[in-house]
Amino acid sequence: MEYTQLGRTGLKVSRLVLGTMNFGPQTDEADSHAIMDAALDAGLNFFDTANVYGWGENKGRTESIIGNWFAQGGDRRDKVVLATKVYGNMAADGDAWPNHDKLSTVNIRRAVDASLKRLRTDYIDLYQFHHIDRSTPFDEIWQAIDVLIQQGKILYVGSSNFPGYKIAQANEIAARRGGTIGLVSEQCLYNLAERRAEMEVVPAAREYGLGVIPWSPLHGGLLGGVLKKQAEGGRRASGRAAEFLTDPASRARIQSYEDLLDKRGIAPGEAALAWLLTRPGVTGPIVGPRTREQLDSALRAVELELSEELLASLDEIFPGPGPSPEAFAW
Repeated sequence: MEYTQLGRTGLKVSRLVLGTMNFGPQTDEADSHAIMDAALDAGLNFFDTANVYGWGENKGRTESIIGNWFAQGGDRRDKVVLATKVYGNMAADGDAWPNHDKLSTVNIRRAVDASLKRLRTDYIDLYQFHHIDRSTPFDEIWQAIDVLIQQGKILYVGSSNFPGYKIAQANEIAARRGGTIGLVSEQCLYNLAERRAEMEVVPAAREYGLGVIPWSPLHGGLLGGVLKKQAEGGRRASGRAAEFLTDPASRARIQSYEDLLDKRGIAPGEAALAWLLTRPGVTGPIVGPRTREQLDSALRAVELELSEELLASLDEIFPGPGPSPEAFAW
């Protein structure tokens, strides 16, 4: 496994991040534990979750699965850089009681204690804001975070789904207040088929020293050989992948992508992950395996080296927006 520092911090994390969103809804607890054991054995030390994972009436279930795994001992907790998130409405029916969601001081305090209890640990390495809160000023948010850091409940803070200007605003206010280093990471939607993050989010993250952690690196399975799998009677595309394929031109791009990699004997999903590992500012993509086999495939991506010729071909199929602001200014 390769390691890098998380943004401008001294924290060393693996170049792949184990996403746990499937733990509970699609992968039972025993298999989830086996996947985490295999990930740790492979040197993958960066685990990502969120308080809402488990979804619906089972919100919090994923954190509990991770907590039960930590409780088995064997230095599991000490070896893991643990990231979770706050913001979401934790009510099972979606009807949150006032102050039981978003980023007010009262909800942050309540949410972190609940996550710590489910995770069966006394600290969270990276506490992430799952979304921007348009109602709560950053002065209040940072005041709440300062208290949690002083209490030793969290060590670092990151963002998720933030636009570039909010990354800048958050860290400028943190710098003005002093006493905190501000955001150290941004978790965003970023992959070969969805490169809008290169316009503002990635440049802002790099300017302020945030590590970029792409989620949905295969764009909902779109970049994992979806057309070949469908032709062979496998699982059909759904969600954003299915939506992408409804456009004939987009479908043709995916076919070109799969043909390109097939000629080189490279698995599409592994190539998509390896491509992200070449992107400036990227700490590591989040992989969310449902099975051990999917984890093994993701791990192979770290060893995969893409030639300059292949990278250029991928850019032709999935062109990025270009440098900012030139791409949109002139």
